[in-house]
Amino acid sequence: MKGRLLVVDDEASIREVLKQVLAYEGYQVEVAKSGGAALTAYRARPFDLVFLDVKMQGIDGLDTLEQLRVVDPDVRVVMISGHGTIATAVQAVKQGAFDFLEKPLDSDRLLVTVQRALENRRLLGENARLRDSLARATDAKFAMIGTSDGLQAVRALVRRLAPTNARVLVTGENGSGKELVARLIHEGSPRRREPFVEVNCAAIPSELVESELFGHVKGAFTGAVGQQTGKFDAAHGGTLFLDEIGDLALAAQAKILRALQEGVIVRVGDSKSIPVDVRVIAATNRDLERDIADGLFREDLYFRLNVMPVHVPPLRERLDDIPSLVEHFVTVLGGGPGMVPKKFSDGALRRLKKRGWPGNVRELRNAVERLMILAAGPEVTEADVTAVLPGDFGLVIDGEQLGRDAPGGKLSSFRVDAERAFILARLRAHDWNIAETARALGIPRSNLYSKIEKLGIKREES
Repeated sequence: MKGRLLVVDDEASIREVLKQVLAYEGYQVEVAKSGGAALTAYRARPFDLVFLDVKMQGIDGLDTLEQLRVVDPDVRVVMISGHGTIATAVQAVKQGAFDFLEKPLDSDRLLVTVQRALENRRLLGENARLRDSLARATDAKFAMIGTSDGLQAVRALVRRLAPTNARVLVTGENGSGKELVARLIHEGSPRRREPFVEVNCAAIPSELVESELFGHVKGAFTGAVGQQTGKFDAAHGGTLFLDEIGDLALAAQAKILRALQEGVIVRVGDSKSIPVDVRVIAATNRDLERDIADGLFREDLYFRLNVMPVHVPPLRERLDDIPSLVEHFVTVLGGGPGMVPKKFSDGALRRLKKRGWPGNVRELRNAVERLMILAAGPEVTEADVTAVLPGDFGLVIDGEQLGRDAPGGKLSSFRVDAERAFILARLRAHDWNIAETARALGIPRSNLYSKIEKLGIKREES
């Protein structure tokens, strides 16, 4: 379809004539006989363009326009009236209408107006997408800031695989920059001008996964009041980023595997296959090979996704990059409302480099913002860091001894003990409520359960 249009008029003859003319030109057209019905239809699924009569019983056209713009500030509305005046037209445009047409409607002008409105919507959407893409790409560069060996390896790999069409599996802990690496791959590819569509697989209810990914047709299930485009379809020509792919149920994994194998999707409630051209980048913080052994992840899907693996190192393995990251965040955050750029002293930076950073780069960014707000002077000092970010430094966390082999032991022992003590401290703080602790740590519950098991944490330790 060329576009979804809604015709709103309390005269049945006007509704039907407009529907026939527009449908003949290839548009998908729905009708509503009142402002209230129009608002209900638009809330269910936005339209590309709305034709709205000015004079209607109940909620009139101008009031409906105002309420539509509350629902969607970018809504495109063409007002129509048989009693049009210059004053009414001016008022409609002031309230956000795209154009104003007088009855009886001239079919040629009607179709030209539709084309102009849809082209305007497309251009504004493309501009917004490009601005968003540029902003995110700029923000993504912080994932590439630093000179550590692990980071340089990621940077080199991204440069080599971005121009290709190869599928990529990005692995790493939460907050380490997996999504940002995916965006850099997209921005460096021939698909950069096409959509980058992100799906957080862990956040989709299991009963809605198939509809979210592949879309559905009207009547496919209760509440499916219209046709819905899925994420695969929305990413056509561009990149689909499947974040937290390891949290998908096996049934959804099978559907994704078919889409990757055949290059087609089928909307829920439909039988027609729709070809899609997407580059898939997946990401996970889980050990998928272990999940395969445990029967939680399909091995065939893993091999389809893992054409080019990219592992993003955690911040604790690139602590020497912290000064560069802090400088970047100070620059980015310093331009925000009420924020003043502040220098971090050498002592403050040394103190920051002693943390375990379980939340990785994301946690560091939040810490820098907090310090810039709370530090009293023009410089963030070591004392500020200790006061604002207490409890996670040195060899002891919440009474837990870190690095039992220290000071002559292995760094890996220190890291494991640091993570174990940090998670145990947070569990105690939240009275062993797994959901609240996972939210505080910024990780999925499944990941927290995995870490508790891996690190051998037991409740009796509290």
